[in-house]
Amino acid sequence: MDVTLRELRVFVMCAELGSFTDAAAELHISQAAVSRTIASAERVIGDLLLRRVPRGCELTSAGLEVLPHARRLLAEAERFEQFLQTRHGQLRLGYAWAALGRHTAPLQRQWAREHEAIQLELVRHNSPTAGLAEGLCDVAIVRRTVDVRRFDSVVVGLEQRFVAYASDDPRWARRRQVTMAEIAERTVVIDPRSGTTGEELWRGFEHPPEFIETTDVDSWLDAIAAGRGVGSTAAATADHHVRPGIVYRPVKDGPRIPVHLVWWRDARPNGLTELVDAVTRLYAVR
Repeated sequence: MDVTLRELRVFVMCAELGSFTDAAAELHISQAAVSRTIASAERVIGDLLLRRVPRGCELTSAGLEVLPHARRLLAEAERFEQFLQTRHGQLRLGYAWAALGRHTAPLQRQWAREHEAIQLELVRHNSPTAGLAEGLCDVAIVRRTVDVRRFDSVVVGLEQRFVAYASDDPRWARRRQVTMAEIAERTVVIDPRSGTTGEELWRGFEHPPEFIETTDVDSWLDAIAAGRGVGSTAAATADHHVRPGIVYRPVKDGPRIPVHLVWWRDARPNGLTELVDAVTRLYAVR
């Protein structure tokens, strides 16, 4: 048998007020209930915690030992309750690279106007599930396939594929668009963990590109700006990561990139339906 939080609260209140009567009034229970609760805690602990004195009660030596531990446990319980309350009032939206591109700020403004009870918080984490598997977010924006045994998902939009290259690139400086075959002639910078580009895009090509691997969007951008290669990415990256020295251009025949909202199969977060509706509407507007 364990001491309950209720018993600890009653014990701490009696210890702080020095009176069963005052503790009962503060806790809005009867004095008899206070006495029964203290007696129950003492049976579990195996020691007398409080002794009655003419003007109330006082701590025994065992009570003096138990009191600091009881206070710490109650403080932790209170923090946990606050966490649970905050969690239901917050929807954490994870992303690895570019959130929702040009739709990110409109979503945040619209959500703040229409959903005062649930705060939308963006969380950036470079992993295949954008922080979902790590417990850092409740819903993730993902542009690649996920494990359907663990996660549910819905496609909320499609994005055009772009190419990124150094603005002083001698071959493409004046280009307005390129083709997949032209990209295949170059060295392509990729992020194999969370990016949207891999060798499968050039399957069937006689000469697929060579690849340089990076670890996240920042190192990807650095490599491209330095002229080490070119990159292929979703339109959202072009909107979210404007950087001097880098040019983004549409890929004429590049396959569209599906944008998924993903969540744990066994943990449908509060506000998910409203989030899916809001993002889908934004992508529906050309």
